[in-house]
Amino acid sequence: MQTAEIRRRWLDFFERQGHAVVPSASLVSSDPSLMFTVAGMVPFIPYLTAQVPAPYRRATSVQKCLRTLDIEEVGKTTRHGTFFQMNGNFSFGDYFKREAIAFAWELLTTPQERGGYGFDPQRLWATVYHDDDEAYALWREIGMPAERIQRRGKADNYWNTGQPGPGGPCSEIYYDRGAQFGADGGPEADEDRYLEIWNLVFMQYQLSAVRSKTDFDVAGELPAKNIDTGMGLERVAFLLQGVDNMYEIDEVRPVLDRAAQLSGKRYGADHEDDVRLRVVADHVRSALMLIGDGVVPGNEGPGYVLRRLIRRAVRAVRLLGVEEPAMPHLLPASMEVMSASYPELRRDFARIAAVADAEEEAFRRTLVAGTSIFETAVAQARGAGSTTLSGERAFALHDTYGFPIDLTLEMAAEAGVDVDERGFRRLMAEQVDRAKADARAKKTGGVDLSSYRTTLEGLSGGPVVFTGYERAEGDADVLVLLRGGVSAPSAPAGTDVEVVLDRTPFYAEGGGQLADHGTITTASGARVRVDDVQQPVRGLYVHRGTVEAGEVVVGDRAHAQVDAVRRRAVSRAHTATHLVHQVVREHLGDTATQAGSENAPGRLRFDYSSTAQVGADLVRDIEGVVNERVADDLEVSATVTDRETALRSGAMALFGEKYGDRVRVVSIGGDWSKELCGGTHTLTSQQVGLVSIVSEGSIGSGARRIEALVGTDAYAFLSHEHLLVSQLTDVVKARPEELPERVGGLIARLRDAEKEIARLRAGQVLAAAPQVAAAARDTFGVSVVAHDAGPASAEDLRTLVLDVRGRLGNERPVVVAVAGVAKDRPVVVVATNEEARRWGVKAGELVRGAAQVLGGGGGGKDDLAQGGGQDPARVADALAGIEHAVGQRVTGS
Repeated sequence: MQTAEIRRRWLDFFERQGHAVVPSASLVSSDPSLMFTVAGMVPFIPYLTAQVPAPYRRATSVQKCLRTLDIEEVGKTTRHGTFFQMNGNFSFGDYFKREAIAFAWELLTTPQERGGYGFDPQRLWATVYHDDDEAYALWREIGMPAERIQRRGKADNYWNTGQPGPGGPCSEIYYDRGAQFGADGGPEADEDRYLEIWNLVFMQYQLSAVRSKTDFDVAGELPAKNIDTGMGLERVAFLLQGVDNMYEIDEVRPVLDRAAQLSGKRYGADHEDDVRLRVVADHVRSALMLIGDGVVPGNEGPGYVLRRLIRRAVRAVRLLGVEEPAMPHLLPASMEVMSASYPELRRDFARIAAVADAEEEAFRRTLVAGTSIFETAVAQARGAGSTTLSGERAFALHDTYGFPIDLTLEMAAEAGVDVDERGFRRLMAEQVDRAKADARAKKTGGVDLSSYRTTLEGLSGGPVVFTGYERAEGDADVLVLLRGGVSAPSAPAGTDVEVVLDRTPFYAEGGGQLADHGTITTASGARVRVDDVQQPVRGLYVHRGTVEAGEVVVGDRAHAQVDAVRRRAVSRAHTATHLVHQVVREHLGDTATQAGSENAPGRLRFDYSSTAQVGADLVRDIEGVVNERVADDLEVSATVTDRETALRSGAMALFGEKYGDRVRVVSIGGDWSKELCGGTHTLTSQQVGLVSIVSEGSIGSGARRIEALVGTDAYAFLSHEHLLVSQLTDVVKARPEELPERVGGLIARLRDAEKEIARLRAGQVLAAAPQVAAAARDTFGVSVVAHDAGPASAEDLRTLVLDVRGRLGNERPVVVAVAGVAKDRPVVVVATNEEARRWGVKAGELVRGAAQVLGGGGGGKDDLAQGGGQDPARVADALAGIEHAVGQRVTGS
């Protein structure tokens, strides 16, 4: 049975059982504490934990998931992978254990010709929590023999979130693959032979004092019990397709086979080749799905993970002996099989392929440059007497030059050196923690997300109502005050506070649009200046600001007033972004889709996917057409509908954005521009006023950025530009159209003059070498030169130092220190001869001391080192310090 058919049967079955079919959420998680959607239940967390009321009593989905914790183990075994799909059925206070177990048994054991999966009931096993007699009895009732039901403890059969909240026992379903896969005795004996395919979680308790997965207190039963289940689609697929593992199923094997064909390898013939083929198959599919969800390669967050996946795949292909670009061959193979379940992949494939191909090409160039850098690092380590490449070096190769750690490890092994993997892992973990903390802090102000969830759960009236589309002000009640993330009964003047109202006209930052500013005033006369609004958890609007007067008290009647002038400026920028997006697509094609944006008062930033070069003439054309659409006074309208209806109508869903079942469609000029969008807009395009593009350029592989000014800011910018052009024409005595040529000529002559001056200065510096050498002074048996060369480049100073050292020979210890000023900053270079080093005098140590005097740093080898600082006035002190340090070294005092 094909994987797409397994998926279809799942959704059809549960739809017949009254479940709402919920489309898969994006791989990029909307939960600030998660980078990716790592399980099928993640999109349903707000409903399962009662943060917000569920819009349906029963739901089912097949959720795209990505886990990268064990990315370096991928391919080494057939168990590890990054992308997978999780089938789930959910109940929110509706059915419970009896129905969940019955549904699972029915779907698994119903013959295939009657719409089920057709598993042999005699090969199915169940596990239950050790004291869950109810689940045990239900399995017996349904026909499961007692000998195939095993009781297990909290580590295996109890679920909790890791923090206080809902939890409960689990019941897992296993399939016996047969004696050839392991020992008899059920899941407790061997979980390779007995493969878990479905986990049923019974959320029935409120947990408190959660100390670990197995150490917590049960506070009592939940008033509404939930069901959360998860079936691994790939696991079921390889069982039903009669293959040994997920790499051999119909959605993965074609990529592996294509890689084998390109490389001339045969899968199963060589272990190392098999590992690389599996890496390629897994990572190419994951990259396809991530780019499909709008992720583009970058240096942080999801983009960083995507870049790593592509580069690991490319590296594996090259190690298989394929020198030509591989993505143009591998990505289509993955798209062909995955599009049966995700047809949007075929529709968007031109965009997806352009991003992946560009990243591969960039990495192919990186491999050439990075190999040279790696070889230099190895040489330096050996020169310092070490056989280990430091964790810092390995991390720099990975972080700065894009080298996967496995590439560094393999090349190091070939070079006969070790790598400090522990140091590398520590630096990687620190970087990941910083990225997560930054993303979380943006939404939560650095406060633990659980406090916001608790706040939302405590709202008696349910989620906060947003009224900002209809009006920019309104009355509300103060429901919650937070100070430092902690609930407070009041907030006096002068304190920073977070205010939660029962309804609000304030737009919370999202979809690229910055948050509204404004004021909240209470009936008692207190006033809060609102500087930011966030929605840290869905349904909770948090107004952040400062109490400027009076004292705000929970329960106060309040009036919320948005800064209307700022709102209008932001709305103009947001509407302008839609205009720019549509015109860019008209000029560059449908693959040039939005990859990010920021809409601020009077300005916009628009990021889009494109590998094409965009010249100044094309930017000017785009700007011209955008302003034509502004002048056309097109109507801007918004409607709310279900997501499927919106997409069928031609509305564009922006990649990476999170959408619920009900979506808002913003249309400009009827069907000319139509996007799913929750932001605020002008009523007509003419209200935008004017759009002036101030910059356009690449921001990474396959991604470009347009920055523009909007409305009065655009008018002011153009007025200022006009004034500058007028002033320049007066200065250079040329007409405006002649300015580029005239200014270019002046700059060329200036550069020639600067080069000539630099040449003359260098000549003067180097001509002084005989006199500098002759000025050497004896310092306890060491010939020391300490010379201030004045204005000079660092390169000239090094040349002078080496020249003087050569003139003084090696008959006695020699230290040459020359300082100068390059670009208003002091530079010091020190060289020692072999005899000085034998006496224990090292250039690196001397430079470090001198650089500290200059207010900077430096270092280098024992024979030649360079440093610098901030204070040119202390050059003489630094040189004197070097001479003093030489004396201390040779006398030991």
